[in-house]
Amino acid sequence: MRLIFMTEKQEKKKEIAYTLIMPEGISVTVEGQNAITIKGPKGEQKRSFKNYRVKIEATGNKVYVSGKPVTRKTLDIIKTVTAHIQKMTEGLLYGYKYSLKIVYSHFPMTAQVEKNKILIKNFLGEKFPRTAMIQGEAKVEAKGQDVIVTGNNLGDVSQTASNIEQGARVKGKDIRRYQDGIYLVSAGNKEEKPEGKVVEILRGRE
Repeated sequence: MRLIFMTEKQEKKKEIAYTLIMPEGISVTVEGQNAITIKGPKGEQKRSFKNYRVKIEATGNKVYVSGKPVTRKTLDIIKTVTAHIQKMTEGLLYGYKYSLKIVYSHFPMTAQVEKNKILIKNFLGEKFPRTAMIQGEAKVEAKGQDVIVTGNNLGDVSQTASNIEQGARVKGKDIRRYQDGIYLVSAGNKEEKPEGKVVEILRGRE
């Protein structure tokens, strides 16, 4: 039987790898099975990427995301993981802000924050208020016809905004006549972010 020995360079080709260079002010630790913790000026975020194809490592200001086998599916998973890390880091540096507007033509509608939920009152003249849940650590401010959702976790902020929109959704009526609702008007960062990606992403292990 003939034995074939691979060099280190040849062995590395058997994986797909990306190097993420983290910006100043951000620290990353990885524990257990891809349980990543990112700390920054606005706090910290934790997330676990449990997938047998992917491995996450952190050294200094670099995060390595690698995966096997070398297939299109593995590449897609790695790209998804790197995108999540990018968004987590961006939130810890600049935060996220979603702005919504209360619109009504028939019945004056208001939104009120009560602990971990939003009460949507007098929607289409309904006697009882509708409820929209605030996700995670997102914060909501309702003033007049403006509803502002902010936070460091993009998932929490976007889901909370979606919950508010869905909570004021017209059902069983002609939407051409009843355009009352709460609608998203803008989505972005809470603080001004420089152009370009926050995290530099390189192909391979750098």
